[in-house]
Amino acid sequence: MTPTGAESTSRESTTRYSTSREAALRWIADDPDPTTRAELQAVVDAAAAGADGADRELADRMSGMLRFGTAGLRGPVRAGPAGMNVAVVRRATAGLAAWLGRAGERGTVVVGRDARHGSEAFAAAAAQVLAGAGFGVATLPRPLPTPVLAFAVRELGAVAGVQITASHNPPADNGYKVYLADGAQLAPPSDAEIEVAIGAAPPAVAVPTGGDISAGDICTVDVTGSYLERVAALPCGGARTLRVVLTPMHGVGGDTAVRALHGAGFTDVHVVASQAAPDPDFPTVAFPNPEEPGATDALLALAAEVDADLAIALDPDADRCALAVPTSQGTWRMLSGDETGALLGDHLLRSGGHTDPLVATTVVSSSMLSAIATAHGARYAETLTGFKWIVRGGPGLVYGYEEALGYCVDPDAVRDKDGIAAAVVACDLAAGLRAAGRGLLDRLDELAVAHGVHLTAGMSLRMEPATRDAAVERLRSAPPAGWSVERPAPDVLVLRRTGERLVVRPSGTEPMLKAYLQVVEPVPAGDALAAARAAAGRRLDRLRADVHGLLG
Repeated sequence: MTPTGAESTSRESTTRYSTSREAALRWIADDPDPTTRAELQAVVDAAAAGADGADRELADRMSGMLRFGTAGLRGPVRAGPAGMNVAVVRRATAGLAAWLGRAGERGTVVVGRDARHGSEAFAAAAAQVLAGAGFGVATLPRPLPTPVLAFAVRELGAVAGVQITASHNPPADNGYKVYLADGAQLAPPSDAEIEVAIGAAPPAVAVPTGGDISAGDICTVDVTGSYLERVAALPCGGARTLRVVLTPMHGVGGDTAVRALHGAGFTDVHVVASQAAPDPDFPTVAFPNPEEPGATDALLALAAEVDADLAIALDPDADRCALAVPTSQGTWRMLSGDETGALLGDHLLRSGGHTDPLVATTVVSSSMLSAIATAHGARYAETLTGFKWIVRGGPGLVYGYEEALGYCVDPDAVRDKDGIAAAVVACDLAAGLRAAGRGLLDRLDELAVAHGVHLTAGMSLRMEPATRDAAVERLRSAPPAGWSVERPAPDVLVLRRTGERLVVRPSGTEPMLKAYLQVVEPVPAGDALAAARAAAGRRLDRLRADVHGLLG
């Protein structure tokens, strides 16, 4: 007799539960943390009792280990292999230690953390595994911004750095980020090699550990003072009159950012009180990312209240930075990542002091930086997305940025995005312009007149993987008339025609296709900037509409 739909569903549920239960009980036996052992056992018991959705939750938790990519690990804080927990961190660190020590070498690894749920325990677990593997370990003394950890790797001559952070992910998440001895993020094939080593690691309970942070067996090193001295030396102008409002968005950047601004001479700084202290629940924002709608509402309200000159939003681990400026209409406007990227790049190149400088950005960011570089006699590099590529753009790098609010303004010290250092350089630029009776929007107008109006936009198109891949392959093999096509990476396609560019790539986490659009509209001589911006806007709208047709 053919089983009914209900019988089939019941049989699938029973099979799913049986498989997941066996894997979960093995995981519980190997988990060194009694809290997560009890948590996962409760899910097993709920599934056994037939609680609604418990079998699906158990299957999800046991669906496989978190993948170790170029951003390390990132996922929800929960028991089981598909979550961030002490057992997962132990095995990840055992794999990292095996990879670092594959030639028999040992050195110091720096371990830092943010203030998210689980960060303190995860940092301790990582430090103890590294100590047990024979590495020297230097832990940062308290929750600190990710750029401070990146700085510490080079400052201390470490062989690697580990930062426990999920950056601007939702409150339920945490993560594990790795820096190499050069102070930069992992790049392929290192990530894949480390993932293989993690797979070969023993069960978490059997991973050797050593030392105790609280007992002083593992040393604590505070490099914050050295970092702040370096950041305070970044400004190149003399003007310091500037009223600044700042939010760390419940993250760990507030105190360090205020100290950095004060050290650089910017003392009129107002912090959003409701978002000043680290809080892993991020209670005043729906999503702790300055790019998200509503995330900067409290910042802009304070900016208007105190009549500020510049508003700055850091993301929770302070590696990203968003700027807002007052308009002539008395309102406030957030700058896009590309606008800020052009402003900071132009400012650093105007300041001089570099021999044969290189600036870099990604293939999905505005190409205005290329025109700015040419105007200043600098070299320019265009890389794949991510700072792991930007900071490896070539020798002589003095600046790099990506459109997602990431700016590297001092690559000799921090070879990654640094929201605090970027904020200091932005204040230097804004104060100099203010002293001349001008603002950041005036400088953006200058750049548009000199190099053309550059408008960019992003689109996320929900497409199943097979449909998505087929659409990209059609574009690659038969691009529309008038478009040239290139493939800088297997999963990235770039189409160009006069004054327009389209980049498409699949999302790494969702059934989505990401599209990045750009149009460039020259500005004729005379007072034609407004007309050029309007024309660029119309062209961008047409290109946005064309994308759906191009992708079928």
